[in-house]
Amino acid sequence: MNIKYHVIDAFSDRVFGGNPAGVCFLDNWLEDLMLRRIAAENNLSETAFLVQKANHYELRWFTPGMEIDLCGHATLASAYAVFEYMDKKGERVEFETKSGRLRVERQKDLLVMDFPSRRPVPCAPPSNIAEILGMRPALTLKSRDLLAVYEDERQIRGLSPDIGKLAALDFLGVIVTAKGERSDFVSRFFAPRAGIPEDPVTGSAHCTLVPYWSQRLAKKKLHSLQLSERGGELFCEDKGERVTIGGRAAAYLSGTIRIGEKP
Repeated sequence: MNIKYHVIDAFSDRVFGGNPAGVCFLDNWLEDLMLRRIAAENNLSETAFLVQKANHYELRWFTPGMEIDLCGHATLASAYAVFEYMDKKGERVEFETKSGRLRVERQKDLLVMDFPSRRPVPCAPPSNIAEILGMRPALTLKSRDLLAVYEDERQIRGLSPDIGKLAALDFLGVIVTAKGERSDFVSRFFAPRAGIPEDPVTGSAHCTLVPYWSQRLAKKKLHSLQLSERGGELFCEDKGERVTIGGRAAAYLSGTIRIGEKP
C-alpha cells in the first residue's frame, strides 16, 4: 500500500515556522486502527487523511493518540496540499468532516477557512488553576476547551504550566490568551490529553478566541499571534455563527508512505 504524504507548515510563510501537519491522500478509507498507527508513526500534532469524492474531500484528523473533531492547522495544510498537488488552478475546496462541511478559499496570498464559531461562556476556574498554569488568570470561560484570560502578553509568554495536572482537567485543551502588543490578541494552547503538550498554532482554538475577542474589542476583523516557540500568525473575522481563519503555509516534505502486510 502506497500513500501520498506531505508535511506542510501551516500559519507561516516559511518552513520551520507555524505548525507542521501531515497530509495523507487515500484512495479509500482504511481501518481506524491503521489511521491511528500512521498518525502515531508520523508523530506530528495532527495528521490529516483525505479521500476525494465527486466535488469535495472527506477529511479526518488524528493526533498521535486519538481522532479529534476539529483541527484548523491540518485543514489549512490539507487545502494547501490540494491546491499545490491536486488542483493547481483551484480557488476553493470543501471538506466533509465530523464538524460538518468546511470550506477553504484562496484570497490573494492567504488560505481562508470557514469554521463554526464556538463562543465561550463564563465558568468558575478549577480550584488549583494557579498551580496548574503557574499564574492565576483574570477570567476563565469554557467551550470545548478551557479559556484562561490574562492581563497582558508578557504573562502569556512567561507561563510554564504543569503538563501532568493539565492532562487531568476535563477539557480537550486549555487556551491562554491576552490582548496583544503587536496584534489584537495573543494565545497559547495546551492539549496533553490529546498527546500534545503545547500545540505550535491552533486554528480550532480560534473558533473560541475570535468570538471572545470580537466582543471584547468591539471589532469583527482580528489579527492574532500564537506565541509558541515556532510561532504562528492568523487573520480572523467574526461572522456570528461562523468564523473565518486565514493564514499562509509552506511545504516542507513530499513523499510516499509504504506499508506492507497489515500489522
